[in-house]
Amino acid sequence: MVIGPETREEWATFSRELGHRLRRARAGSGLTQEQLVELAGISLYAYQQYERGAATKGGTPTNPRLATILAICQVLDIGIDALLPDVPKLTTR
Repeated sequence: MVIGPETREEWATFSRELGHRLRRARAGSGLTQEQLVELAGISLYAYQQYERGAATKGGTPTNPRLATILAICQVLDIGIDALLPDVPKLTTR
């Protein structure tokens, strides 16, 4: 059985830290979740999962698409480096 990077504990930690950073950046901008998702053109439910660093029913941490993260950055007027924590090792090499 192959275990992908998304199943490693480091990825769950990354997802939780991303959620904390999303929440802080959004709160710092003065936007509600509803305002941010409307401006970014994303689903409220999905965004709430990202902020929580939630896992799917199968236990895999949420994994927002790059385009979603970039849209959020544009709404918050911040660079992607302000949101992304240190990336864990995702490969076996």
